[in-house]
Amino acid sequence: MGVVLVLRGAAPLRTHLRPLYLSSRLRCSLASFPSPTSTQSKEVCNFKENDDFLQWLQQKSGTEISSVLSVGSSVFGRSLFALKPIEAGDCILKIPFSAHISVDNLPLEMMPLIPNEIDSQSLVAVALLAEQNLGQKSDWAPYVNCLPGLGEMHSSIFWSKEELEMIRPSFVYRETIEWRKQFEKDFLALKTAMENFPDLFGNVQLENFLHARALVSSRAWEIIKGVAMIPFADFLNHDGSSNSVLAINVKEQRDEVVADRSYAVGDEVFIRYGKFSNATLLLDFGFTLPVNCYDQVRILMDVTSDDPLYTQKCQLLHEHSLPTKLNSNTLKKKERSYLIKQVRTSKGKVKGIPLALRAFARVLSATSVIELEEMTKEAAQSDGRLARSPLKNRQREMQAHLILFQHLDRKIQGHLAALKGLQNMNIPDSSEAFSTRRKMAKDLLSGELRVLHSAHSWLAAYCKDISST
Repeated sequence: MGVVLVLRGAAPLRTHLRPLYLSSRLRCSLASFPSPTSTQSKEVCNFKENDDFLQWLQQKSGTEISSVLSVGSSVFGRSLFALKPIEAGDCILKIPFSAHISVDNLPLEMMPLIPNEIDSQSLVAVALLAEQNLGQKSDWAPYVNCLPGLGEMHSSIFWSKEELEMIRPSFVYRETIEWRKQFEKDFLALKTAMENFPDLFGNVQLENFLHARALVSSRAWEIIKGVAMIPFADFLNHDGSSNSVLAINVKEQRDEVVADRSYAVGDEVFIRYGKFSNATLLLDFGFTLPVNCYDQVRILMDVTSDDPLYTQKCQLLHEHSLPTKLNSNTLKKKERSYLIKQVRTSKGKVKGIPLALRAFARVLSATSVIELEEMTKEAAQSDGRLARSPLKNRQREMQAHLILFQHLDRKIQGHLAALKGLQNMNIPDSSEAFSTRRKMAKDLLSGELRVLHSAHSWLAAYCKDISST
């Protein structure tokens, strides 16, 4: 086998699929910053700050990690800088598998005590807890000491109830609560196993596990056997225009990064993490961007129980709809989830509003069993997918899309009210964390509002066109 492209570890309740060639981490200790520029980085870089760390890593690995990169500090925390000129195509980083913190760090005799439903990220979090408890005795102490502390983590799972209220209109609010419940459940399941090894773990509390779990969620990379923390590689910061990737060289048993561009001495070196919305960045990584072109909004819709055709519509949707990709704990039984992106039109086609959502609205708009039967017959005559084509009755087609228009209108009003509340909120001067999180909430809601407005405007124009013909 040769080189395998790397995927960051996926969290258990996430609904997005992460591309195999992209990282999925943004630094947990940062919030609401655009991608740094090389000029910004050079002004604050201190090449000597972490020489001891790099020396430790190279000694542990038994090989040179990089001759062209150095750990320094920028306004974004620890970062990697070019010590020598770098040309596009240069392999700038080589880290052997032996440097990983992974499930392999756990005692073999512990594995039978761990429930099967525990995911690999939680297992690596347990391995990290062991290294943290060992302190300076840990073989990974220089790396563990470099990781962000609990007070530097801004993932929404660490937000207070008052802080979470700032983002109530977003699905992130609900998903954050479900995440924390799941992590608490994992902790209780793992606590018994850890208690059998008191010398290795000490007295681990929920707060310790949440911290370790968030570090893994935000920094770990997906490897062949699950996920792993990879020292040094996770100091690379994000540039959305970068094509650099972390790849696994199976033959050489190491991870590698190849530069996608040239760098001068002193420039910060970047990698691309992925095409993620602020919702993903906030929940997974504790970071948002003021302007994020990948923002999207999750829409939940269902058939109301007072609908005269409630039973028939639910049955029809069940027979023709794919199972939801969301964790069953996140959605109620009859709720259906759809992702709306920034709406774009091309050659008469609309992109951003899922066809499945428009089909759902057409089913909702039905007023008789005959109409539902006609939809079923039409689906059988085509590709089997229900109500994907415009309804022949233009009045009904308009009514279906008015349902979506009104639903999005309510979402927009909720986001506008929340943003107004953020603007009028008084923040104590001493509350730096709250101020940071308010800025993140603004980024999240503003981005979602932009997406909602684009879909809302398209639906208004579509309904107007139908009514005029």
